[in-house]
Order: sequence, then structure tokens, then C-alpha cells
Amino acid sequence: MAAQTSYQPPKRYQSRHLPFGDRRDAPFYGKHILSVKQFSREDLTYIFEVAHEMREMVMRVGSFDLLKGKILANLFYEPSTRTASSFIAAMQRLGGSVIAINEVRYSSVAKGESLPDTIRTLEAYADVIVLRHPQKGSAALAAKYARKPIINAGDGTGEHPTQALLDLFTIQEELGQVDGLTVTLLGDLKYGRTVHSLARLLSMYRVKLHYVSPPELRMPREIVEEIAQAGIPQEEHVHLDDVLADTDVLYVTRVQKERFDDPEAYERVKDFYIITPEVMARAKDRMILMHPFPRVYEITLDVDEDPRAAYFRQMEYGLYVRMALLAMVLGKA
Repeated sequence: MAAQTSYQPPKRYQSRHLPFGDRRDAPFYGKHILSVKQFSREDLTYIFEVAHEMREMVMRVGSFDLLKGKILANLFYEPSTRTASSFIAAMQRLGGSVIAINEVRYSSVAKGESLPDTIRTLEAYADVIVLRHPQKGSAALAAKYARKPIINAGDGTGEHPTQALLDLFTIQEELGQVDGLTVTLLGDLKYGRTVHSLARLLSMYRVKLHYVSPPELRMPREIVEEIAQAGIPQEEHVHLDDVLADTDVLYVTRVQKERFDDPEAYERVKDFYIITPEVMARAKDRMILMHPFPRVYEITLDVDEDPRAAYFRQMEYGLYVRMALLAMVLGKA
């Protein structure tokens, strides 16, 4: 499970290489990426095939000119390290350019400019816009006014579709399958947009889901009901040890201090779960530990050396998925 030094595509991807170039008839050309609800399982297979090709090309040549002459506007109303950087790196690996707006207080937004006006302004300069915004539904609002593709990089407590795609890609790459797995989502399931989107994607597969959280941070009822309609077995727990021995994928989220109005409520739950080497000793030998990052207290640093800790490899997988998405919406895949 350790990172490979020489990448070899899994056999299921070795039978064909996808052609890259102008593909205006491609299924995602000119489309917004707003929610995991817009994808079918067939779509996921296609996205991951393109991501595989991107990974192989980066391993071989580093960067290439597939999106030369194209410009990405990276519009972030909230702080971001991994998502913002990976989209910038993805565009630059593909030969494109980036307008990076990471501190909106230094833009016209600070003067009271509306989101629709900001989007209309940026699409005059860019070919695709990646948006992170603290308000749920903001990506859909931006898409309503946009003529260029909008990619949702997180809208408040709503969704984070590109994170969910890279999470699912990580599971596929690390364990070789998704069907048949038991996935445990742990931590802040109420406010964690990453687990909301991932649970929805996992409902397209034959999986079992465990939700482990403090009572006040349970998975929202509407998501539980939505997953139930897909016929996916789900269980809710407070204690990780109830399900750890059967878990194939342990997906940990931090308790998000910025979502709490009451500081005392945050203090009560922030250390509820801490993954240590002692905890990992009770897990399967063949399983993976994931985290969307940033982490705070919930995984100790000495867990990083465990080969089952996949979270740094997870970040790299995100580069290839975002490269694939940019190429697809711009008609190059």
C-alpha cells in the first residue's frame, strides 16, 4: 500500500488510451460541475479513466500543452490550501494560465459587489471558473448567471463534488474496488460537506456505510433518507470501536470550529475522536485511513508512517481528478 515509485496503470485501464484534443461532443464539454447528484456510475468510470491518463502523462512528461491558451479563474471566498493549490497546479500542468483570487477582501467584493456580477466579470477574462463560497447554494447561483463552466469547490455546508470524486478515486486506486466495501465516516458529519458528497457517490455502489459521530454532529436526516432510497445499508454509532474491526475505509473529518456559534459546544466535541497508532492496531491489515484535511487534533502525527494512512496520496490523486475535470469541461477529453 505504500506509494509506488513507478506507476503502472491497473489492468482495467491498460486496454485503451483515451485520445486528447478538441472534443466538443464530449459529455462534459461546457458543463458546470456543481453537485455529485449530476453524475451516473458510468460518468464516474469515464472521469476516472481520464484521471488515469492524466496521472500517466504527468509521470511520463510532467506537463503538456493540452489547455494552452485557456485561462482558469480561481475564485475563493474562504481559505483553502489543497483545493486552491491543486486546481492551480492542474491548470498549469495542462499548459493553461490562472487568475488566482484567494483573498476576496482585496477585490471588488469588499466594495459590495454581488456574486453574479463577480462571475460575469471573471468570465470575460477566463474560460472556466472554480468557486469556493461560504454560502450553501452559491455555486448553483453562480451557474445561473454564467456562460462559462463553473466548478463548485465547496459551497458552505452544502457540497464539495471534486473532493468527493478524488475521495472515490482514492478508494478505487488504493483498494482496487469500491463494491463490497464497508466505509466508516467519522467526526463532524453534520457540517462536513465532504462526507455529504462522498456518501451520495458511494450510494451508486454496493457498499455498507457506518456513520460515527457525537450525537450533536450526526449525518443530516435528509442525506440519510436519500441514501436509504438507494438501498444502501447504513448504521449510526457514537463509538468507533463498534465498527472499526469491519471497516475497509475509515474517513476522518475534523470538527469545524468555524461552523460553531457557541465556542463551548465546539470545546465539548473537538477531541471526541483521536486516531492514534493504538487505534490503528485494532483495524484491519488491509484498509485505508483517509482525511480531506486540514487536520487539527483528530489524527496524530505518528500515524503518518502507517502504510494504511492514505491521506497524503489522496491529495495527489486530487491533482489528476481536477486535471481531468478541467480538460473535460473545456472539451479536450
